[in-house]
Amino acid sequence: MLTEIPTEQFSTTVDEVARAVLAEVDWYRPPVNLLEVADRLNLVVARDDTMDVRGRFVNLGTQCSSMSGTILVADDPRPERTQWSVAHEVGESIAHRVFVRLGVSLSDIPPAGRERVANQLASRLLLPRDWFADDGESVGWDLFALKRIYSTASHELIARRMLEMSSTVIITMFDQGALQWRQSNSAGQPPQLTAAESDVWRAAFETGHASECDDHELPEGITQVRSWPVHEPGWRREFVRTELVEWQ
Repeated sequence: MLTEIPTEQFSTTVDEVARAVLAEVDWYRPPVNLLEVADRLNLVVARDDTMDVRGRFVNLGTQCSSMSGTILVADDPRPERTQWSVAHEVGESIAHRVFVRLGVSLSDIPPAGRERVANQLASRLLLPRDWFADDGESVGWDLFALKRIYSTASHELIARRMLEMSSTVIITMFDQGALQWRQSNSAGQPPQLTAAESDVWRAAFETGHASECDDHELPEGITQVRSWPVHEPGWRREFVRTELVEWQ
């Protein structure tokens, strides 16, 4: 079962499968357009506005067919959501590769386990680990700079992917002025929001511009705090990245 597999082994295997699939379709640089990737995998992407879900994988082909299947997606005004929907269904179609590499029988995988793997593959197809790690370091983990490089991924997906990199960080998302989620890639629950983090977030919320805390205002154990506003008419969301020296 997946729960018995070490986290590092699972993560490495999913990374390897995503990397192999992108190599199969000759995709070697960001941004990754999953509509094109699906096409190169002989997956047909079609619109279905009658669905109550964003995407669905159907019409699995046979070994004698050149068509691997069909991905149905609902119409969405946000292109990143369409990219994610297609990425998830591509992940669904290749999830068996992860299970084979892990030596797990498909008959032992419940639907929730397959869904988990499809989500992990989708994230890695849009934001491949090696590329993302290198680009993140090169731009100093600036969310807006990474969004320009990985334009097919949403700001939130990029922010969440930061938690899977080597730097010890806390990522916090505010939505419409309220804290929506706060996660760290270190052990244990992240601490309460510090005054420095709150000030940086509020500056981004009120001005609509990226904000950063001065070094002399940072509490012990925190090396940097930055916030990026993702604002649209009638809707505001902010992401705060807190870099830590180490988790106490």
